[in-house]
Amino acid sequence: MSIPAASPPTSSTGPARPRSRPALSPSRAGDFKQCPLLYRFRAVDRIPETPSKAQIRGTVVHAALESLYGLPAAERVPSRAATLLAPAWERVLAESPEAATAVPADEVAELLTEARALLDGYYLLEDPTGFDPESCELGVEVELADGAVLRGFVDRIDLAPTGELRVVDYKTGRSPSEAGESKALFQMKFYALVLLRTRGVVPAQLKLLYLADREVLTYSPDLAELLRFEGTLSALWRAILEAGVTGDFPPSPGRLCDWCDHKVRCPAFGGTPPPYPGWPDATVGSQSAVPSFEEIVE
Repeated sequence: MSIPAASPPTSSTGPARPRSRPALSPSRAGDFKQCPLLYRFRAVDRIPETPSKAQIRGTVVHAALESLYGLPAAERVPSRAATLLAPAWERVLAESPEAATAVPADEVAELLTEARALLDGYYLLEDPTGFDPESCELGVEVELADGAVLRGFVDRIDLAPTGELRVVDYKTGRSPSEAGESKALFQMKFYALVLLRTRGVVPAQLKLLYLADREVLTYSPDLAELLRFEGTLSALWRAILEAGVTGDFPPSPGRLCDWCDHKVRCPAFGGTPPPYPGWPDATVGSQSAVPSFEEIVE
């Protein structure tokens, strides 16, 4: 079956380009689906958030796994992986100094011990000495036919000798319930669509590795499904642009509100959002006139 191409074709799978255009990432798409006002606080107002210890721990583990696959295959043994955690923490701290607020100096050792347990869990799911991935932490981007730009970073892509692609994502939390699987796969379908549009290939497998409870979730998308998903993302992007013009980002209260950094300023809980910065020249369908969306990433 022929694969409809995005038009105009503007894509990359390599070092990230200067982010001069507005774009949609899996995280920001998920924010808008969950709560449009949360999207506004994060993507438009850019209100800083304090990362949780769990988020920092996950970032450290991701950084260590990225470093692990930079080693020759024979060296990717558990004892070597453990030595990568402390440098990974230092790297995270250098890139995000606010991590020191979430993890004070006297709690770093505990964080690294917890991260080591997650790495141990990883080795029960895969043997990294047995293969070489095509890429790790790959920046990907594509412009769809309607002008929506999709952008993100893929934890890992594996390429079989026969040409099949596998998209792998590491999760440092626990595996979702059956009802939560669709939300977990949203990000993976996002990346599968980007790879479809940039390489003309439907990934053979989407694989999520849940290191905390050592579970694996796999899914095999098909072309028709990814094309429907593309339509969903395009509709979501149009809704975001329309909200940007009107400034109408309504709250959507739910069970996750108790963990939201922005509850204090949410009108659903008696708060007052800051004045909307606005896009004075924005028009729906004219992305170049929506500068406040620039550099939206995961």
